[in-house]
Amino acid sequence: MATIITGKNTIKEAITVGRKIFELYVQPGTNDEILELAKTHNIPVKELQKQEINNLLPKGHQGIGASVQDYAYLSLEDALAQPKKHRLYLMLDGVEDPHNLGAMLRSCDAFNVDGVIIPKNRSVQLNATVAKVSTGAIEHVNVIQVVNLSQTIRKLKENGFWIVGTDMDTPQTIHEMDVEADLCIIIGNEGRGLSRLVRDNCDYIVKVPMSGHINSLNASVSCALVLYEVYRRKGE
Repeated sequence: MATIITGKNTIKEAITVGRKIFELYVQPGTNDEILELAKTHNIPVKELQKQEINNLLPKGHQGIGASVQDYAYLSLEDALAQPKKHRLYLMLDGVEDPHNLGAMLRSCDAFNVDGVIIPKNRSVQLNATVAKVSTGAIEHVNVIQVVNLSQTIRKLKENGFWIVGTDMDTPQTIHEMDVEADLCIIIGNEGRGLSRLVRDNCDYIVKVPMSGHINSLNASVSCALVLYEVYRRKGE
């Protein structure tokens, strides 16, 4: 199966890391380094008139698109088999906005997250919008798809992980996390937050301390702040 992706950085990164590119779509007269990359990697290039490319690609395509091999998921078993001290996972509990997931993947790539865990149902999956918003980070972050988050949490605990939920309704802040451990940080749904079962299975809950008039942040912004706190204190 194939996915059509857009965005110069996204396509460039896909080519650079060796993702299978079936075809590159450009407008006549396009002069871009991506065309040189395509030539180097023997990728077929198809020129399309402006109206044709507008019909084929979503808005904001920057005049270029590519048909690529679908994005694959890593199994939890394979992820846990990768040896590393003080592993860091991000779990998403019902995150439905592809823009949020794409932005989170950028943060995960920036702050050395070892894997992002998403449920198979009632959650956004890897798609063209996620790929574009991630600006190529989708090629560098392991995404682990699971059937049941509660069972996954139990499996992580069996493997030595501490499970840290995020919510504003708690006295404990992100500055109090123990980062010298295997951590799985959970970000909840954009509107509802953490589901009850997931929250009940957390070892503890933390919040981002704030002093403004609005006491909530976009899910991807909260995610970035929590991950950066772990990254900063690890001294990476």
